[in-house]
Amino acid sequence: MKIIMLGAPGAGKGTQAKMIAEKYSVPHISTGDIFRANIKNGTQLGMEAKKYMDQGLLVPDELTVKILLDRVAKEDCAGGYVLDGFPRTIPQAQVLDNALKELDDQIDFAINVDVPDENIVRRMGGRRACLSCGATYHIEHIPSKKEGVCDACGKELVLRDDDKPETVKNRLDVYHQQTQPLIDFYEKKGILRTVDGTVDMKDVFAAITAILD
Repeated sequence: MKIIMLGAPGAGKGTQAKMIAEKYSVPHISTGDIFRANIKNGTQLGMEAKKYMDQGLLVPDELTVKILLDRVAKEDCAGGYVLDGFPRTIPQAQVLDNALKELDDQIDFAINVDVPDENIVRRMGGRRACLSCGATYHIEHIPSKKEGVCDACGKELVLRDDDKPETVKNRLDVYHQQTQPLIDFYEKKGILRTVDGTVDMKDVFAAITAILD
């Protein structure tokens, strides 16, 4: 089962992707995680990606495509995978389609987690991250035990630059221009399924599993 998660930044598709991966025992592949690992390790790729991410811009295709195709070729992806954060544009989707066709393969479902912009700005403004261990929290929904301190490693929690309201609005503008056309792309292919992302995350997950099962 090969699944693509769609939805605006902050729609909760990453959380759902992890839950899908756990339930169906397939890898959760997040380009965001790959980029953050490179940024944390100070690699050239990471520093280049950070320049774009800090401005709320999408990382260019050439920094993304090779990493992803290499990842899905690994043995643990033989039974399927959940892609989170890729593709973001029609050209990326076409590159992925062509690469999979060469392997006599294809994506089974594109799941769109639908959330209005105003909900997302409010949601992301409450996120807090530990830059030391990578743990994430939310001041309303998943608060740390001690305010501003990571439960896992005790380091300070911060509001990342890409979660600040002005950056989120910029990211949403970019999303509507570049990424939302993917919804039409996968709808034409007949594999798009849309779920309401404004309800409780367990209800979102129930709607997704009803589609996959």
